[in-house]
Amino acid sequence: MQQQALSTLVAWMRLDSAISAFHLRLKQQHGITGLQLAVLHTLAERPHMALAALRKGLDMHAATLGQSIDELRRLELCIVRTDPRDRRARLVAITQKGLDLVAEVPLAGPNRLRQLETDPARLDRLTEALADALELFALAEKKS
Repeated sequence: MQQQALSTLVAWMRLDSAISAFHLRLKQQHGITGLQLAVLHTLAERPHMALAALRKGLDMHAATLGQSIDELRRLELCIVRTDPRDRRARLVAITQKGLDLVAEVPLAGPNRLRQLETDPARLDRLTEALADALELFALAEKKS
């Protein structure tokens, strides 16, 4: 096996382990998932957001996002209401309890990138490397 392939495998395993540990702590200490935290961070930046725009911004399947939103509503971390301008659309908003949780959770994982001052070229390289990883590891979703 090439040394580079072995080094890449080790780096991936470290990243995967760190992400799993973060998600476990997030669930145990705060009762939410990484996806739910991403939703809350997005809502903290935009107080009232159309559900469709949230789905598009997070690139999520509607059912997956819907389940996360339902759980956040149950936990009273967000509210969902009908858009008064378009009765078919729904608006999602973070609650004060949700804002308090976002402030309490350590800023780690991908959500940290939105707050981190860093070189845009570095983020471009990271984006490219992650896209490469999905392709090289045969984990990329097939576009139909």
